[in-house]
Amino acid sequence: MEIKWEVVAETFGITPATIIAGRLKAEGLPVRVWQEGAGQALGLTVGALGTGYVAVPEEYVEQALDLLDEEVEINPEDWQEDAN
Repeated sequence: MEIKWEVVAETFGITPATIIAGRLKAEGLPVRVWQEGAGQALGLTVGALGTGYVAVPEEYVEQALDLLDEEVEINPEDWQEDAN
């Protein structure tokens, strides 16, 4: 059976798309990331050739969109090393 992949995010360039994919992978979702070949070769990050795409199999679309809609609280103090 062929897997049908659906785009769940479009970004300016491949780097943000890769970050989004990492978030979805961390939750156990299968994910693909790509950018048009010409756009990558030219280093474009805007326009049709610069767009980065994140896709998941169609059965994971709702879960992926829910995860991407979640707000994540970031506390910079968690990044601080213990001074003691």
